[in-house]
Amino acid sequence: MSAETLARWQFGITTVYHFFFVPITIAMSMLVAIMQTIWVRTGSEKLLRLTKFFGKLFLINFAMGVVTGIVQEFQFGMNWSEYSRFVGDIFGAPLALEALIAFFLESVFIGLWIFGWDRLPKKVHLLMIWLAAIGTMISSIFILAANSWMQNPVGAHYNAATDRAEMTSLVDVLLNPVALVTIPHVLVTAYMTAGGLILGVAGWHLAKIGKPQTEKEKKDASAYRWATKFGAWVLLGAGLLTVITGDIQGKIMTDVQPMKMAAAEALWETEQPAGFSVFTIGTLDGTQEVWSWKIPGVLSFLATGDFNGKVYGINDLVKKMESEAFTNSDLVLQRESAERLAKVGVTDWVPNIPVTYWTFRFMMGLGFLAMAIAAWVLWVTRKGGLPTPGKLWTSLMFAAPLAPLFGISFGWIFTEMGRQPFIVYGVLPTAASASPGVSAFEVGLSMVLYTVIYGALAVVEVGLFMHYVKLGLPDVSEPKVLTDDDAPLSFAY
Repeated sequence: MSAETLARWQFGITTVYHFFFVPITIAMSMLVAIMQTIWVRTGSEKLLRLTKFFGKLFLINFAMGVVTGIVQEFQFGMNWSEYSRFVGDIFGAPLALEALIAFFLESVFIGLWIFGWDRLPKKVHLLMIWLAAIGTMISSIFILAANSWMQNPVGAHYNAATDRAEMTSLVDVLLNPVALVTIPHVLVTAYMTAGGLILGVAGWHLAKIGKPQTEKEKKDASAYRWATKFGAWVLLGAGLLTVITGDIQGKIMTDVQPMKMAAAEALWETEQPAGFSVFTIGTLDGTQEVWSWKIPGVLSFLATGDFNGKVYGINDLVKKMESEAFTNSDLVLQRESAERLAKVGVTDWVPNIPVTYWTFRFMMGLGFLAMAIAAWVLWVTRKGGLPTPGKLWTSLMFAAPLAPLFGISFGWIFTEMGRQPFIVYGVLPTAASASPGVSAFEVGLSMVLYTVIYGALAVVEVGLFMHYVKLGLPDVSEPKVLTDDDAPLSFAY
């Protein structure tokens, strides 16, 4: 493999791994803040226990997210120096804002929340988790704005003297139409994942208790029942918002990246109306359909909002891309011609069709599965009902967080793979963005090392996470504010 191919694999592996922790961090911080708010307002002991229980799981995930996220920035300089040189003036701005505003906000106040249980007044301590939760959301906004610029470059111009893209408007970058829909879409999918996690953990414990007998079991069952329904409602509500924002995102994607929508359906010829294939069997290289089961007009609606709308096929889009200059009026930059693309090793305008086709369906299928689990759990637990313990229930409780988590991950793989062969769509090809002085051996060695280290971290993370999940709700007493300034700080878990 070439250094560029290995660099893409390395970035893909580390990014998907890191993203496993991102949605849980974003949403769990806010959901824990909500639990603590209810406790502060009502004094309910079960809400205090739930706050501390899920707060601990959140902190384990938060720590791993920070550790694995630092690696991402290093790779821009290590393996993608040409990309960094060309777009650093633009891409670096939202990342700098993320570090200066969001990261310091969440890191400072999460520390005060961890160690402030017995040192800060209730309401001040509650404010700490709210500020940390807001910080995680702001962090996601800046990062998604940076990624959205790669999908739809705006607010910049090309400086021929330096051969670099330069920012002309930070406001345009942050208010990119792609960003305005991507940000809420990603945030609500994060709440699907965190809601599924709360549902899965609490639902597993609820079934494990069965019909409570002792006073302790009754208290535990009451808390787990509340959390189970809370997680299910969050998952279901966020799922409905995901469908709405995803529909809007699909239409914007068709406007700015029509090739991605065509690749999502493996649509080679232009159709009006265009059907959506639930399942397709194609040739091994994905260039020809052998058999498919299609729902008429659905793809037209997803792409245009009209069941009779025209959706351009891959073949027509390739011809258009080869024959036009693709001048981007916002970037004021001639997009790469077919000849120049060929010089840097790009000979095909079409992304990997099997990958885009199936990741698009896995994304939607797993999302709908998670919503179905939430709806079923709410039905089972209605009017004081209790779940029936067994392999089916346990499997569904594991699927509740994993289905949306993997669904989001497949969605990001689709988003990034569907943009190819460009790293900045229509402007900078991926093949021209890798570091020229880095050999395949060097990239391969670092990829192997990262994979081994991440594998070890995964064992630690899962082991630690499952250990505290199995321990269940902690026994708590009302925290008292210490008045002795010389008393040592203590980890309040």
